[in-house]
Amino acid sequence: MADAVIVGGIRTPFVRAGAVFNAVSAAELGRLAVRELLDQLDLDGTEVDELICGNVASPVDAANVARVIALRSGIPRDRVAHTVSRNCASGMEAVTQAVDRVTAGHAESIVAVGVDSMSNVPVFWNKLFVERLFQFSKARSILQKLRAIIGLRPSDLVPQIGLKLGLTDPVSGMMMGDTAEKLAREYDISREAQDEFALASHRKAVAAWDAGRLGDETMTVFPEPQSIPVTEDVGPRAEQSLSALANLKPYFDRKWGTVTVGNACGVTDGAASLLIMNKDKARSLGFVPLGRVRSYAYAGCEPSRMGLGPVYASSRALTRAGMQLDEMQLVELNEAFAAQVLACLRSFCDPPQDCVDACGAVLAELDPAILNVNGGAVAIGHPVGATGTRLILTLLHELGRRDQNVGLATLCVGGGQGGAAIVECLAKAA
Repeated sequence: MADAVIVGGIRTPFVRAGAVFNAVSAAELGRLAVRELLDQLDLDGTEVDELICGNVASPVDAANVARVIALRSGIPRDRVAHTVSRNCASGMEAVTQAVDRVTAGHAESIVAVGVDSMSNVPVFWNKLFVERLFQFSKARSILQKLRAIIGLRPSDLVPQIGLKLGLTDPVSGMMMGDTAEKLAREYDISREAQDEFALASHRKAVAAWDAGRLGDETMTVFPEPQSIPVTEDVGPRAEQSLSALANLKPYFDRKWGTVTVGNACGVTDGAASLLIMNKDKARSLGFVPLGRVRSYAYAGCEPSRMGLGPVYASSRALTRAGMQLDEMQLVELNEAFAAQVLACLRSFCDPPQDCVDACGAVLAELDPAILNVNGGAVAIGHPVGATGTRLILTLLHELGRRDQNVGLATLCVGGGQGGAAIVECLAKAA
């Protein structure tokens, strides 16, 4: 079996949806991240065997967005590209598929990119309105056109917001925020604890940007139409305070809830890319690898408690690596919601019985000092398809900066899954 290594990586700044990346498509965000990666590595596109893209909000004008990204990035047209979707873990899925394909000898060099433009999630219309529009478009006379639209009611003209539909689990019928509310109640996690966690995320992210740590992994983007450079994540707030967070109203459960827009991740646009190579080929090209994926796992859990997915997946990934949780020197756990992360911290100490039965539960108390040391999605944002890639990239950079060896990247997945990767750093600080 070949040895797969991660040679390099880069990401765009993460920007709140509807802001400066509003006019930038998912295909273009992905192209920017891939092109920058190849340029920084001084690698010709002919050296890339294939591209795998993790994406959730699939663009209607780019059904296989991976192929569009590959061709527009200068990867030759005789190379293949495919798009994968595992909801929030789509970016991680792209990476782990690339690792598997290189390890199996099916390719020597693969770009794994995760991307989502949540600004451009489409708006839908109800079925009756769509059918009438279709009839109207086929009508050849004024009378036929009138017949097509007669009977439409004002309610038929109300659009269905694609983002809201996408964030609702069709099995449980719950919005993702409702699942966080459920965990907050089950684990008795207070509003104050959630707001304190959110504030800490902002403070860590602001400090990381001020120190240049997140800048090491982030490119500058000149988004159309103004082409004003965007150099940093837009979400982290230096002025964030507990009093400001406390003034926000619950968003999902208006009467009794504790989850707000302040203690949840932002709706975000962004992309992140990694180059996975056969170790021998990387050496022949003169690359010093950043690291490698030592093991990974995906695991299922109850959809209404999807926020606990990292507990299930991490247990399985640790078992496959033959390691314990307390051997992890750093942990990146995606902050979908503050309540969800806090519930995971409780559950790492006392895993659900079905997790013990199914995954082995090689778990223990997780030291908060090693968790999301540069902030997380509450501050940075969560462009769904890109986050799994971003977690691995951020983790490898920070491990190298600290001269540490191994860490865990993990996240919950809408619909009741979790993803986890044990990564080993191969690049040491100068």
